[in-house]
Amino acid sequence: MSRIGKQPITVPAGVEISLEPGRVGVTGPRGALVQVIPISIGVRVEEGRVFVSRPSDDKQQRSLHGLARTLISNMVVGVSTGYRRTLDISGVGYRVAKLGPRLSFQVGYSHPVDVVPPAGISFEVETPTRFHVAGADKQLVGQIAADLRRIKPPEPYLGKGIRYTEERIRRKAGKSGKAGGKK
Repeated sequence: MSRIGKQPITVPAGVEISLEPGRVGVTGPRGALVQVIPISIGVRVEEGRVFVSRPSDDKQQRSLHGLARTLISNMVVGVSTGYRRTLDISGVGYRVAKLGPRLSFQVGYSHPVDVVPPAGISFEVETPTRFHVAGADKQLVGQIAADLRRIKPPEPYLGKGIRYTEERIRRKAGKSGKAGGKK
C-alpha cells in the first residue's frame, strides 16, 4: 500500500468536507476549494479524519492513491491556514509597490510592470524589495509566484532580478580582466 496514501488526513475544526463521485470539496475559514479526483479512488470521512483507498495494486492505481491523498491534504491545509510564498527583488532601483490590490514593479524596464491578482490570491508588500503571494490554493499560489519571478528572473553575473527568498543563485565569474591579454 502507498505510504502516503494510507495516512489519514486530520480535519481541523471549522473545516467541512463534501464528497461527490469523482469530486471532493473542502470549505473552511479561508475559502472553498474543489478537486476532481479519479472515480476509482475511494474517499471516506470518519470521525474528523479523511481516508483514501484504492481498488487494486496496479501501478497506475498506486500512483493515483498517493496523489489524491496529497491533493486533499493540500486543500485542507489551504482552507484552514493558507499558503504563502515570499519573493525578494535585488538590483539598483528595483522595487515593488502595492497599488490597491495589484503590484507595480520597477525592474529595469522603461515602464512599470503591473500585475493584477486572480481570484483567491492576495499580495502583501513587506518592504520595497520583499513581497508575499498568499492564498488557499497551493498550486495557484506557486504558479502566480513563478509568473512574478518570470517578469525579471535573476541573472547569474550580478544576481539582479526577482527570486524566491530561499533560492540560491549560482553566480558566474564574468570576464577575467587581463589574464592572458594581448602581447
